[in-house]
Amino acid sequence: MFTTRPELRGTFGMVASTHWLASAAGMAALEQGGNAFDAAVAAGLTLQVVEPHLNGLGGDVPIVFYSAERDETLVVCGQGPAPAAATIPHFRELELDLIPGNGLLAACVPGAFGAWMLLLREFGTLRLADVCSYAIRYAETGYPLVPGIAATIAGVADLFRKDWTDSAELYLPGGAIPEPGRLFRNRGLAATYRRLVAEAERASSDREGQIEAAREAFYSGFVAEAIAAYLERATALDSSGRRHRGLLSGDDLASWRARIEPPVTLDYADYRVYKTGPWGQGPVFLQQLALLSGFELESMDREGAEFVHTIVECAKLAFADREAWYGDPEFVDVPLAALLNARLADERRALVDASASGELRPSAVGGRVPRLPRAVPTPETAPGIGEPTFASATSRSGDTCQVDVADAAGNLVAATPSGGWLDGSPVIPELGFCLGTRAQMFWLEEGLPSSLEGRKRPRTTLSPTLAFRAGEPYLAFGTPGGDQQDQWSLVFFVSHACFGLNLQEAIDAPTFHTNHFPASFYPRAARPRELVIEGRFGRSAVAELRRRGHDVIVSDAWSLGRLCAVGREPGGVLKGAANPRGAQAYAAGR
Repeated sequence: MFTTRPELRGTFGMVASTHWLASAAGMAALEQGGNAFDAAVAAGLTLQVVEPHLNGLGGDVPIVFYSAERDETLVVCGQGPAPAAATIPHFRELELDLIPGNGLLAACVPGAFGAWMLLLREFGTLRLADVCSYAIRYAETGYPLVPGIAATIAGVADLFRKDWTDSAELYLPGGAIPEPGRLFRNRGLAATYRRLVAEAERASSDREGQIEAAREAFYSGFVAEAIAAYLERATALDSSGRRHRGLLSGDDLASWRARIEPPVTLDYADYRVYKTGPWGQGPVFLQQLALLSGFELESMDREGAEFVHTIVECAKLAFADREAWYGDPEFVDVPLAALLNARLADERRALVDASASGELRPSAVGGRVPRLPRAVPTPETAPGIGEPTFASATSRSGDTCQVDVADAAGNLVAATPSGGWLDGSPVIPELGFCLGTRAQMFWLEEGLPSSLEGRKRPRTTLSPTLAFRAGEPYLAFGTPGGDQQDQWSLVFFVSHACFGLNLQEAIDAPTFHTNHFPASFYPRAARPRELVIEGRFGRSAVAELRRRGHDVIVSDAWSLGRLCAVGREPGGVLKGAANPRGAQAYAAGR
């Protein structure tokens, strides 16, 4: 099978990420003597600099990892909660039916930095200054702008000039849209990283003490103070067409800590797959696998209509349960054991027939009646925002990053950083970064598992994956893509596990997804029966899918997914692969 690049093989270390500079930073950390956790942090912090349209220091990150020393698979939750003041009555007073997809109202506690620091302190070996050095260097001396950054800035340039003037100061140097390929600097962000390191080194001489001091400086010190002060004075135009203040406070920041949690697991064939809890959409991957276990995928044509139809119809059932049942388990009772029960999967599998379903059909479990959110009319283009609207900008598939690492000691890391996008919220000038907008994933309807409540985690789409094979830690992978993450990742995984494609072949193979269910991003639209498929699928497959009732949209030949993956074979051989789409992701290793 043709591949765009080889599946890398080695024994020292492998790093795959959505930007070549982040992959290089991760490898540099390994070469410096660090382990997979050090490399993941170095790469993750670098991604905050070189992919500012896809993640930032004000964003979030879930991390699924295997520690060889502890012989344990765990999850770091780097998803910050909603502000205490963020309540449905407050938004009703503002006459809003949806939380805006941009601006200041949708900000949650930035979780990424706390998550990276927790991973570094508990499982890494390098010092804070070491892992921060790559991000500082690129922010200070410059990095080449990829076309996606320039296109993102162009899409919001008028808004920056007219309203988000602090963002214009940074991203429109000299008033002009920066050109792809030119070196771009963010000295304010570099100064923030430098100060975090400097304050940490003043506070303590030992490694763990410095990492904790940096965390304190972010959530209780100068970073938190700058965020709180900015939100006290600032308002911003958002996708509602009006200006609003943010709700995040210094107390919200100071009261939050990233934490380590157990993963959710499911066995599929010879694999055991590990995902986050239902505060993310991760278990939907497992529900799809439970449904697919009753089909002989191996006997199907990997690029035929039967395979695509089967995957999509199972996805519709699993994502219906996401809508009806998933939410922060500290606030709602998520019947996760019942949803992953093999008997329920057997019952639900019977709903898959030869025609495309137009319904959203969640499970009834434990005598409980599932409840779906009411449909909310899609807002018209908000006045004063210009084209493209924020409705399209914030629902694009790809507003996220990925980094996966394997090392010679047997450690594996999969992380999906996101949020804090340059077009999502105004830049805080004292810090050089903007806040996230993850609260847009809450519903402003009482009584749903993902209804807005103060200090509740939004049900995020961020979804890294780790898998064991034959009882041994084997694979770490993931992709950007919002609601598509656990669809594109699923197609990758079964392509590898069921069809025997190597990691690069499985990433390169044509893929697809459905938009059947309500989107997690503003304006929360659903498109029943819609199936998006890459143009490399044959005409006969497309025709047959349409005959079955799918509303097929044929996308560009190389347009869907930004997958990265690393693995470890028995005997210690490591492997890595990364997505060619977008000409940006790279795997590195030796």
